[in-house]
Amino acid sequence: IKPKGGVICIQSGGAAAANHNERMQGIRDTLAGKKSAAAPGERLTGQNGWKEADGCPLYTDDDFPRSVQQMEDILGKYPTLDAFVPTGGFPQFIPQAYRKVAEKYKSRIQDGSLALVVADTLPVQMDLLKAGLSDGQVGQRPFEMGYKSMLFLKDIKDGKPAPSDPTYTGLDVCNAKNASTCVGGGT
Repeated sequence: IKPKGGVICIQSGGAAAANHNERMQGIRDTLAGKKSAAAPGERLTGQNGWKEADGCPLYTDDDFPRSVQQMEDILGKYPTLDAFVPTGGFPQFIPQAYRKVAEKYKSRIQDGSLALVVADTLPVQMDLLKAGLSDGQVGQRPFEMGYKSMLFLKDIKDGKPAPSDPTYTGLDVCNAKNASTCVGGGT
C-alpha cells in the first residue's frame, strides 16, 4: 500500500499479550524487511522508510471504546500519519464509533495517503471495508481451526500421531477488490 514507507502507529491489545506482540513483530519485521530476535520486534526508526510515531504503539488493554478514542486522538495529533494498524479488530468492534472516526479520514483512505489495515475479518469489519473505511482486513480462519482440531482429535483417538505444531490454517487477506470473496480462503 505504501511502498516508500512513512510514519506508522501500531495499536495493540496489551503490552504483555503474547499473540499481539507476535503480530506487532510481524508488522515491524515485514515493514523493516528483516527478522527481529523476539516479539514485539524492533521499533521502526527508518528501516525501509518506516518510522513509528511518537507515543506509539498504543495499548488498548482490550478496552474497545478506548481503542476508538486512541484512533481518533492519534489521527488528530498526526494529520499526515501514513498508516494506522491495529493488531486486533479493537476499534472496529464498536462499528458505529469506528465509522464516525474513519469517515473523517475516508478521502485519505481512498486516495492512499492513509493506510488503514486492521486485523480480523468478521462480517461487521468486512462491511466497513466495503464502505471504504479501511484499506484491508487480515483475518485468521477460526472455522478452519475448529474443523482441523476435530479431525486431529479423531486421528489421535484412532492412534495416529499428533499433528505438526504449529498447523497453519491460512489467513484471509482482504481489500476493496476482493472483499466479497476473500473470507474463508477465497481470492
